[in-house]
Amino acid sequence: MGSILDGTLFASAFVTLFVIMDPLGTVPLFLSLTGGYEPSRVRRAARQAVLVSFLVITVFAFFGRSILEYLHVSLPALQCAGGLLLLLVALELLTGRGDDPMPHGDSNVALVPLGTPLLAGPGAIVATMVFSRRVSDLGDFTAVSLAVIGVHLCIWGAMAFSIPILQLLRESGILLVTRIAGLLLSAIAVQLVADAVHAFVLSYR
Repeated sequence: MGSILDGTLFASAFVTLFVIMDPLGTVPLFLSLTGGYEPSRVRRAARQAVLVSFLVITVFAFFGRSILEYLHVSLPALQCAGGLLLLLVALELLTGRGDDPMPHGDSNVALVPLGTPLLAGPGAIVATMVFSRRVSDLGDFTAVSLAVIGVHLCIWGAMAFSIPILQLLRESGILLVTRIAGLLLSAIAVQLVADAVHAFVLSYR
């Protein structure tokens, strides 16, 4: 009979997802996308983004391979699509997002790009699918589940503590953070697309 919790699997899954989803790294992007919100709306956007990410990760953990196979979509294609979507957001941040800090509705920000693909991006989805395939008993299931929940709690905490920073920076500070966030996000997007192209080339060699 297996243990209630596989500590090794939990540590591996938690560290992997923490590094990929990067809770601290999402703070500048979160600040730039919620620069025009009241504190209550910032907290609501944080909750919504984390819930959307958790839902997407959970769905792909259970049904990811079946969904991709049914749609005839490869993992590199999913990664490339996520990269292109992030690139569009990055260009908006770099060219005009900071000049009009009020987002067009918190639900949209929480869904795209915060919930997905910034948090529940291709890397996190693939990693979760890999760990879910290692589940063979209750201990494994508990370990992976707690790892996913724990990382999302860390993400929510990082976003929640960004509210004092948001209030301190004011409009000019938000403009600066927005431009920096756009630059970093564009680099992440290009890297995602490059990795997807590399995977495509390897698969057809």
